[in-house]
Order: sequence, then structure tokens, then C-alpha cells
Amino acid sequence: MGFSSIGARPILCRMENTPVKPSGGSARKMMIDNRRSRLPLCRADWISAATEVLARAGVTGLRVEVLAKRRGVTKGSFYWHFKDRQALLAAVLEHWKEGRIRDIEKTTACQPGAASTRLNHLFELYAAKRNRKGMAIELAIRDWARYDAKAAAVVEAVDLHRLERARQLFVATGLSEAEAKSRSLLIYACSFGLSLMHVDSFDGHLPQLKQRIAERIIAA
Repeated sequence: MGFSSIGARPILCRMENTPVKPSGGSARKMMIDNRRSRLPLCRADWISAATEVLARAGVTGLRVEVLAKRRGVTKGSFYWHFKDRQALLAAVLEHWKEGRIRDIEKTTACQPGAASTRLNHLFELYAAKRNRKGMAIELAIRDWARYDAKAAAVVEAVDLHRLERARQLFVATGLSEAEAKSRSLLIYACSFGLSLMHVDSFDGHLPQLKQRIAERIIAA
């Protein structure tokens, strides 16, 4: 499944306030490192840490005290940035949605006449198992969405954006609107399914098999 890591833009922020013992270098560098290590976690730090815990333990394992302990800080830093746990959960969902939509835009952008090539790339990307971390995050959010309306709305928004961008690519290859919609669903259903299945021993030439499947879905 071609998921992006933490499904989102790179997070640039200050280091956590866990003391770090300098390993060497100039006195000035050690002073700067020590000063940075005492800075409190920023909002993006908490979202990043929460997403990592979500991928491992699911939303039920995502608790403020667990995050604080994991990052070696008190809960005071958390409440400086978030009203409560629900506010953090909402921020995690929004961050993931923004990152996924941004990645979808990037992976479906193409020059005129290159729609079929781009669709082949999409199938290969989502059917692969290269980004384990991104897969874990998306699966955790999808599991969360099974019983939470807010998470379900975010997942639906991402899925609809994926389908719409694929529909546009299929239309660009010359297919009708109805056929483009059908194949948009098919390409994602098949590629996502393949990414979750253990089928390496099913065929000795699995890459070629996947390519034949892609050709059947994408051919005009």
C-alpha cells in the first residue's frame, strides 16, 4: 500500500526536553545542544508522537500520560498546546488527511498524454509494501474509523479524493465517465487488497502477474 510516512508534511520543530549528553565537539556546540534539549515539545512534536503510538497501539492506546512518558516530559507541555485528548485526536486526523491529500495530488499529477503511465505507477505504488510505517498508520486510522464518526469522515474524504483523481486520469485516457468511475474503484480496491495479502508464493513471477492485472484494469 503506497502510504506516505505519517501521511503528512515533514515536521520541523524543537527537540524534546529530555537531557542529551553531548558526544563531543566545541564548547559552543555543546552549549547550544544543551539549551535546545531543555526546550518544551512543540505542537507538532505531540502530533508526531501521537501518530507513532496510534500506529502501534491503536486509538485506545493513545493516552496523554503515555505520550508524556514516552517523550520524557510532564503533561503540562501537552495542555499548553491542546485543550484535551480529543483536541489531540482531531489534530492527528487533520494532519493525516492533509498529508494524504497532498501526496495524492503529487502522485496523480501528470502531463497531457501520460495518464496511462501515471495510472500504472499508481497501481504499483499502492500494491507495494514498501512503506511499512505509512501502512501501519493508515490501517490504524481505518480501524479507528470503524466506530468513530469523525475518523470515518476523514477517511472518506481521503478515499473520495483518491477516487476523483483516478477518475480524472481514466477520463483522460478516453474512457466514458461511468467506465472511469468503475475502474477508479477497481484499481484502488485491487491494489489495496494486494498490499494486505501474503501472496509471494502464489506465483513465481509475481511482479509480472501484477503488471498483467494492471494492464487489464487500465487498458482503454
